[in-house]
Amino acid sequence: MATQLSRIAEMAKTDPTLKFTSIGHLINEQTLMESHEMMDPNKATGVDRVTKEMYGKDLETNIGKLVERLKRKSYRPQPARRTYIPKDEKSMRPLGIPAYEDKLVQHALKQVLEAIYEQDFLDVSYGFRPNRSMHDALKRLNATIEKGKISYVVDADIKGFFNHVDHEWLMKFLELRIGDPNILRLVRRMLKAGISENGTFEPTEEGTPQGSVVSPLLANVYLHYALDTWFVKAVKEWCRGQAEIIRFADDFVCCFQYRDEAEQFYTALIQRLGKFNLNVAEEKTKIIAFGRYAEGQSKRDGRKKPETFDFLGFTHYCSKSRTGNFRVKRQTSKKKFKQKVKAMKTWIKDNRHMEQEEFLKILRAKLMGHYKYYGITDNSRKMWLFYYKTINLMFKWLNRRSQRQSFTKEKFFNLLGVFRLPKPRITINIYT
Repeated sequence: MATQLSRIAEMAKTDPTLKFTSIGHLINEQTLMESHEMMDPNKATGVDRVTKEMYGKDLETNIGKLVERLKRKSYRPQPARRTYIPKDEKSMRPLGIPAYEDKLVQHALKQVLEAIYEQDFLDVSYGFRPNRSMHDALKRLNATIEKGKISYVVDADIKGFFNHVDHEWLMKFLELRIGDPNILRLVRRMLKAGISENGTFEPTEEGTPQGSVVSPLLANVYLHYALDTWFVKAVKEWCRGQAEIIRFADDFVCCFQYRDEAEQFYTALIQRLGKFNLNVAEEKTKIIAFGRYAEGQSKRDGRKKPETFDFLGFTHYCSKSRTGNFRVKRQTSKKKFKQKVKAMKTWIKDNRHMEQEEFLKILRAKLMGHYKYYGITDNSRKMWLFYYKTINLMFKWLNRRSQRQSFTKEKFFNLLGVFRLPKPRITINIYT
């Protein structure tokens, strides 16, 4: 499989106009077996409630029947099971969890499509791509503003992107590269599989559910044609100054040298996205002076300091280095910080009766996960604040396990040395 995918990738890279007319056969027994081995056994189950362990008990027979249905074109994905996770304090984010068998097919399909589209995707795109991360996008943004001639930032947001992906436009985009009717039929059936919530079926006329294995790739295909290529080939062409875009999934930031071009772009962006049935969340979108000249511009506009913008969980602000040179700095955004503290409070409160060793093992892992993402250059203060908030939450809720107080402050802080909780540290250098 790896050899075949390498060959496909090579062909796609060599000829950007090539249409692949015979790739459906790559979704076979071997590929699906490999997909099964790569599945996380702890992931949530779909409407069939089948786990990896259950499916694997008679794996060869199950895979054989699945491949037979794919060959007969009788395979139809089951509806995704809708569940919700917190988005912010006021709203929940809907997820669509596919059935286990559908996860296998989607994983195999993703590998095939990825081999083709990774050759097409532009360097400005970072979301859900191999060997690219949120930190890479942040580094690119930092270098663009600090080293370039950027003076204005368009902080834009697409309203409910994953819920409003237009199926017909997506299929048209795919048909530019995919000529195999079996693959196109498979994608269309996945898009139309529907959602099941509390036993009620809901058809999907638009959108691609978050939680689907292949959904991030399809979203990248959609925005590659609807946004990325348009910006690089059209917007940058009519800009007399520097213009750059950095995108992670449906989150993106556009940087401009001149204000009039930033404003012109924003007007064009509304029309461009509207063409593909997408809308800009105007209440979350703004044009701000940002860059090495932002301080002077802000004073002329009557503000004490330049405005800030949020991207990928960090608030970016203009500052200076120790030598007085302009620098972009970042810290955990207020919204994300509040969410993370609330999530930690809920977990400690709900698990305070757990055995101490297990409790501390999970708590250490949670802290390390937080440090791994938020431990980026300039964010030490917010990291330490999160650590101290966690300590205070522990003291509060561990003392409420019974009517008797478990710890005095002195005893508790003496025990912290025994707990060996990891201390905050910067793990990501924005300049490397």
